[in-house]
Amino acid sequence: MTRIAVIGGTGYAGSNIVAEGVRRGHTVVSVARKVPADRIEGATYIEGTMLDAPALAAELDGVDVVVFATSPRGDMVGKMREAVDGVIAALPLSVRVGVIGGAGGSLVAPGGPRVIDSGFPDEIKPEAMEAIGILEDLQADTSGRDWFYIHPAGGFGAWAPGERTGSYRTGGDVIVTDDKGESFISGADVAVAVLDEIESPAHVRERFTVGY
Repeated sequence: MTRIAVIGGTGYAGSNIVAEGVRRGHTVVSVARKVPADRIEGATYIEGTMLDAPALAAELDGVDVVVFATSPRGDMVGKMREAVDGVIAALPLSVRVGVIGGAGGSLVAPGGPRVIDSGFPDEIKPEAMEAIGILEDLQADTSGRDWFYIHPAGGFGAWAPGERTGSYRTGGDVIVTDDKGESFISGADVAVAVLDEIESPAHVRERFTVGY
């Protein structure tokens, strides 16, 4: 049994990860600015903000893995990269870190270009660039901390929730598409990929893409 904290645990990606972790019998703590009225039975909910890294790290004392499932929206635009870096730096080196990024930083094909550089919507570029910055910081880290970073498929979000199938494909650095060129994965199956990686690490200090 692993002790897992999910920052942004009440959001779309985070709530699915919390549910999957509980489903598999792990100890799961959901961290968000507010404790929700509707909670997943078996999970622990605490209030916390990434803008106060020392206090948040103290609340997470004893966890084995911290998964960041947050999006740089609202007052976090332009702040999330620095906030994530601050929390990671405040955690013991023994804590493994996982980050749910976006499709923008994945590659269209081996060797590039990136999805964000290939007709990506301008209105969500700032959000995508912030997520890419977090990846770059992890890749530049020399502390030896273990981490993994997931690029979900392009069609990933609360607007297209899908169902839990328990299956997915990984694509290394390249965005995962089906035989029709479409890129999609449900929130529940991203959570399956996250818990599979936590239980059986296959991407040590690496990023990887997931999709159907």
